[in-house]
Amino acid sequence: MKLHAFEEKIVLITGAAGGVGQRVALDFLNQGAKLVLVDLNIALLKKQYKNRDDILIIQADVTEEGGVRNYVQEALNKFGRIDIFFNNAGIEARNNLIEDQSVEDFLKVLHVNTLGVFLGLKYVIPVMKKQNEGAIINTASSVGLVGSIGISPYVAAKHAVVGLNKSAALECADYNVRVNAIAPGFIETNLTKRLIEDTKENQKASEREQLFLNNIPLKRFAKVEEISNLIQYLASPLSSYITGTCVEIDGGRAAK
Repeated sequence: MKLHAFEEKIVLITGAAGGVGQRVALDFLNQGAKLVLVDLNIALLKKQYKNRDDILIIQADVTEEGGVRNYVQEALNKFGRIDIFFNNAGIEARNNLIEDQSVEDFLKVLHVNTLGVFLGLKYVIPVMKKQNEGAIINTASSVGLVGSIGISPYVAAKHAVVGLNKSAALECADYNVRVNAIAPGFIETNLTKRLIEDTKENQKASEREQLFLNNIPLKRFAKVEEISNLIQYLASPLSSYITGTCVEIDGGRAAK
């Protein structure tokens, strides 16, 4: 999608080394944006974007407040503002029933997927309020709107993101800052691949994948470019009257 709305805009992306993060970064870059790319693992990003003055790459753990404060300040030091924030970093949960989930794994998923989103909002929102403009897109999930068997930590974390998104939108409305979330289903990324391969005993990965596909009316996983198209729309003036929403992009799964 070419919106011609991002020339010289400063776009901050967390989870930038993941499949969706990489594609979103590239699409914004191709439309003239300047990027601040944040991830814990930045080796791939440094290899992909060498010696570019329009791209700032920062290593940070989104669950550590000091690290989040630092990536926001570094973005301001480099570019002076933040126009668009794709609050995207996240991890998957182990495939276990609630009684078999460990407290350690539960808290780890909540820390990255919920605390990480909260901290991003905590430090980016004041910047955008001061600017009196900005667009924030939080990554929730289709299971942030419904239940799902076996990944309760992820479900809980993403439900929390949907709630944070609504509260942030209300708190930012007077400052011309829009806050929305996306609720993807399964996407053609390594994260989905790992989830499929995390099977129970005597279940093949191909069988598990088919079970997932059977529950999607469009009978396929989303392509990363389809997710990126939605993010660009929510970041652009085309969605200027949309805030506080969580847009489902799940092939019709939530409609069943």
